[in-house]
Amino acid sequence: MRIGTCRPHAEADIRSVLTFLCKSLLVMSLAAPGWGQAPNPLYRAMGAVVSTDPTGFTVQTDSGTRLTVKLADNAILLRVAPNQKDLKNATKITAGDIGVGDRVMVRGHISDDQKTLLASAAIVMSKADIAQKQAAERAEWQRGVGGLVSSVDPVTSTITISTAGFGGTKKTTLHVSKDTILRRYAPDSVKFDDAKAGTLAQVQPGDQVRARGTRSADGNDFTAQEIVSGTFRNIAGTVSSIDASQNAITVTDLKTKKPVLVKFTADSQLRKLEPQMAQMIAMRLKGGGAGGPGGAAAGAAPPVGTPPSGGGPGGAPSGPGGATGGPGGAQGGPGGARAGGAPDFQRILNRMPQATLADLKKGDAVMIVATQGTETGGVTAITLLSGVEAILTASPGASQAMFNAGWNLGGGAPTGEEGTQ
Repeated sequence: MRIGTCRPHAEADIRSVLTFLCKSLLVMSLAAPGWGQAPNPLYRAMGAVVSTDPTGFTVQTDSGTRLTVKLADNAILLRVAPNQKDLKNATKITAGDIGVGDRVMVRGHISDDQKTLLASAAIVMSKADIAQKQAAERAEWQRGVGGLVSSVDPVTSTITISTAGFGGTKKTTLHVSKDTILRRYAPDSVKFDDAKAGTLAQVQPGDQVRARGTRSADGNDFTAQEIVSGTFRNIAGTVSSIDASQNAITVTDLKTKKPVLVKFTADSQLRKLEPQMAQMIAMRLKGGGAGGPGGAAAGAAPPVGTPPSGGGPGGAPSGPGGATGGPGGAQGGPGGARAGGAPDFQRILNRMPQATLADLKKGDAVMIVATQGTETGGVTAITLLSGVEAILTASPGASQAMFNAGWNLGGGAPTGEEGTQ
């Protein structure tokens, strides 16, 4: 079941790289003739180029404002690849080499109205290079692993995860090194930009984890280059009320028997199970044989391609998730089934029709993946699945297997970073 919008994390990494490179650029620009003669303080802005002209360009900054950039006669303009960590291989360019869609970090002196920047230096990443990096990162996440944390061993620096699917439960050991990047999602957000640098000690049993790296030949071990983890809430229950004006519903949790306020955002995913599919899954979760309705799932759905992109790192587009094979995919590859096994639930979910809040009515059975939220403020829905009456009736406990499939940990377009430096 997907968590948030599938997006690779390339844009967040790009912003981090640009910020780092800008420090090197500052040293160069301070040595440029005429630097420091303008009356206003040094200013830095980052964003995407939305238009160009012979004297400069206009940037839509990451904070949402428009900034007109005028290039000084002695401006230093450099193009770098998204994976560059320094300016050694940077290429000198001219204003004419900057195009719409490029990402830029500019330094200079800002006007009093904060609308025009006289740039003495700029670092540029081309739109094409960014797209290539995002595609490569997406492929890495698709080859990654994901699931629920079973245990964490700080002595051996390992995390054991389990991924439950129609073919059974598989355990994988993630090996964490000093070079492994660990990120932790915020309590009420699954946007990658809200994720903070984390530690192994923060990862707890029951957490959701996605990792990219290298899998062992037998698939039992995984050397992690990057790990994203978070604590999410699973709710199975019935809709008791709907508040369309607030874009929220109240669900009676079958486990606690208590009402839960569930809020929806533009990133929330709503899906509806067709009755026949619900019956098939119910049989499968109860242990239906290959020859029965449950067994039909093994060849029911053809492989699904790369899951829908969200427009950002994910940005773009599909980030970590899916079952053990990656975003929307199973262990055997993107959208494929596990070797010798049935297709996983994430693969089936990707084929379900989308729904809206208006499609829900009081009394509907739903299964929800949500943020932890708060006791008073409720939770934010990440994925809601309706049409699950047959599943909850057949075996409310068995429905947990659907939750245990490795979900997508989503990302969001990076937010801005600009200001006086």
